[in-house]
Amino acid sequence: MLENLHNFMQVGIVHFMAYPNAISGEEYLHTLSTIIEDDFFSAVEIKSAPDEETAEQARRLLESSGVLVGFSGHPALIRNKADLNSIEKEERQRAVTLLKCAIDEAYQFGAKNFAFMSGKDPGQADREMAVGYLIESIQEVCQYARSKGDLEILLEPFDHQTDFQCLIGPSELAVEVAQEVRKVDPSFGLMVDLSHLPMLGETPEKALTTTRDYLKHAHMGNCLIDDSNNPLYGDKHPRFGYPGSEIDIPELTEYLRTLLNIGYLEEGKNRTLSFEIKPAPGESPKAIISQAKRKLRAAWLQI
Repeated sequence: MLENLHNFMQVGIVHFMAYPNAISGEEYLHTLSTIIEDDFFSAVEIKSAPDEETAEQARRLLESSGVLVGFSGHPALIRNKADLNSIEKEERQRAVTLLKCAIDEAYQFGAKNFAFMSGKDPGQADREMAVGYLIESIQEVCQYARSKGDLEILLEPFDHQTDFQCLIGPSELAVEVAQEVRKVDPSFGLMVDLSHLPMLGETPEKALTTTRDYLKHAHMGNCLIDDSNNPLYGDKHPRFGYPGSEIDIPELTEYLRTLLNIGYLEEGKNRTLSFEIKPAPGESPKAIISQAKRKLRAAWLQI
């Protein structure tokens, strides 16, 4: 058994997934405060605030807390149905512009990193062209981010065929993209999420050893893919051990062990590992957050 898990990682959580109903400014700030007042967490990942006044209050709150801040570009892309690798140039540019605006917000919040997703997989016939377009889009995003400061830009592989059906996708393809983007931005990296691996048909060993040289951030989450009629089917991030789902303590243990084996987690290194969990209808956000912490402790004890 290893020592205290906090010696090996900064545990974080995706705020807007854990509290999906925190839409008003008041709820945004209250739930964000709940997370940063919990000293189990050393990092938090956020999206845009509901309004400018809330954003300013959140910025001061985060600054005073000392937690590491990550900013997600996913919501802007999903909400606007934007595609960084669209065959249409105008659509690609629209997606790039949305991310540039989100990067401005990330800097305002004092974020260390900024994550986003690729667009849809267009199918085998146009896939190679789409990969080229994606690389061009990301390079433009990275150049913009570098012109403003040292924000780390991260691409997160999503499912390829199940739910979002993103181009990236498989770990090998993610690495190919990262290799090219690093020619423009050497700090560019990848984020791997445990919840996406079953949908990609990849084990933690496969995904993490493939991406190890580019891995800058990691998520812990769950998915349900056995029953397409289940309301939580796909990339809904149910709590660990949800009936019919893919990830519980054994799978989380394997993920942690592999993160240790590849050197991502190491004592004193302070690498971030964040929960991405979402309450199912009728579930309490605070209850599933507490459950996630218990599951992480239990998995850590088995290493």
